[in-house]
Amino acid sequence: MNEILRKKRLAQGITLFEVKNELIAAKAKPGQFVIIRLKEKSERIPLTLQDFNPEKGVINIVFQVVGKSTKELDQLNEGDKIKDIAGPLGRPTEIENFGTVICVGGGVGTPEIYPVARGLKNSGNYVISIIGARSKEFMIMEEEMKAVSDELHITTDDGSYGKKGFVTDALKELINNNKKIDRVFAVGPVVMMQAVSETTRPYKIKTLVSLNPIMLDGTGMCGVCRVEIGGKTKFACVDGPEFDGHLVNYELLSKRLNTYLKEEKEAVELFEKTCKEGCNG
Repeated sequence: MNEILRKKRLAQGITLFEVKNELIAAKAKPGQFVIIRLKEKSERIPLTLQDFNPEKGVINIVFQVVGKSTKELDQLNEGDKIKDIAGPLGRPTEIENFGTVICVGGGVGTPEIYPVARGLKNSGNYVISIIGARSKEFMIMEEEMKAVSDELHITTDDGSYGKKGFVTDALKELINNNKKIDRVFAVGPVVMMQAVSETTRPYKIKTLVSLNPIMLDGTGMCGVCRVEIGGKTKFACVDGPEFDGHLVNYELLSKRLNTYLKEEKEAVELFEKTCKEGCNG
């Protein structure tokens, strides 16, 4: 259980693990997540499921190396085991035949939007996917997204691949072409999801975003993951992680995400110092 069967570097600082876990694989649905713990006293890390295969009993998780815990996680290799994986958690994405849908993935949000796009495609929707990255070297999962989409649009901030610009530029172009859009799903950095929501707001296109607040227990008991939706407090772990993008208080979400920046920086510096003196991996 929880053995890493495959480790793949998707791009610089972005890693995919295929992990053996029959119980989660049997129950997982698009939009859900897991919380992992490397060791007894490790931080609990929430990660959206990139994929799951009930027949093989495996789940895929993708993470970006940004802090102490993800740096430590990235040191694991095939054959190593993760101590705890709790899940599947959160409410699954509402998937039905809406008509024409757009799935927007920004950066490491692309692996997270993948099972949603696949589920929507399998339900008979016409799926238009937009994926974006800073540059070509950070573009991930293009082939996988192409396989579950009727149309795939690619953007890069610097224009090194696909169209130059942001995912919202491609989204605006599709809307302005008078294409009837029944629903939009977006996963990525907070600023990207906010921009997508503001782009669709004037057209009253239902837009769902997957929020990534600070999280601890994942069961709604600690209240750490609280977000403001339509002026009301919700818990992302049990009420989400998907919410109506037009109702999210993005300013409050961003502020809460930056609460522990100082402590996170100090933890990384201490970890790197310890590794230089001799750490595992």
